[in-house]
Amino acid sequence: MSSISSNKAPDPVGSYPHARRVGNLLFLSGVGPRQKGSKEIPGVILDENKNIVRYNFEEQCHAVFQNVKYILEDSGTKWENLVDITVYLTHMKNDFPVFNKIYATYFPDAATQPCRTTVEVNALPTPIAIELKCIATI
Repeated sequence: MSSISSNKAPDPVGSYPHARRVGNLLFLSGVGPRQKGSKEIPGVILDENKNIVRYNFEEQCHAVFQNVKYILEDSGTKWENLVDITVYLTHMKNDFPVFNKIYATYFPDAATQPCRTTVEVNALPTPIAIELKCIATI
């Protein structure tokens, strides 16, 4: 068993690795849309109390997928080896249709699409609208 940290993905917001390898499986910690070296979140406008005023969900989706790719690559695997994804959304009604559309562009081949579960949560640890939890093979 080994912990993996990506030098391209944003630092975790807590005491945990980006991923952990167990045998030929890779378990990613929750991945959000922040960028490496920045506390700013792509497409998010916050008020003075750090509450979300407005956000660009599409921009967050693309940033999350890029961060997952970074972690996969730094772990020695690739996008096509994803086998399971859990999606956490803070606004299912508004964002799920947009997410499905974007998701389909990242997984165009039905034969290699990972399993997926999507749930709505009241909040995530930082002011984001999406987080992914992934499992891949190596």
